[in-house]
Amino acid sequence: MDDLYREVIIEHYKHPGYRGHLEPHDIQFADNNPLCGDHIEITMQVGADGTVKDARFDGHGCAISQASADLLIESIIGKPLEEVKQLNKQHILDLLGIDLGPVRLKCALLSLKVLKAGVYGLGEASDELVE
Repeated sequence: MDDLYREVIIEHYKHPGYRGHLEPHDIQFADNNPLCGDHIEITMQVGADGTVKDARFDGHGCAISQASADLLIESIIGKPLEEVKQLNKQHILDLLGIDLGPVRLKCALLSLKVLKAGVYGLGEASDELVE
């Protein structure tokens, strides 16, 4: 089963469906993982009803960070911001479907940290956002 999930990760890394930048956007946030140099920026358009109309990510890094960003963006489009605020690391782990060590977990959670800092309108991202 892990092989199937690894194939999904590689596919999202090589052919991300949600890479890009939205203009105009309502929410924008970016951050880095200083341990490995991964960088993620997320832009979002939010509807009048408070749902995510569209979202995109951009950045660079390892397959895990880029695939998790693509999978995360795919999973939030059409969801209310209040539901997006409740996402946690288990959501990312479920999307990826594989076990990760502590270093790779930081890579996988970078997109969630960026997303939540943007949704909450924070000046900086914190690891506490993804617990």
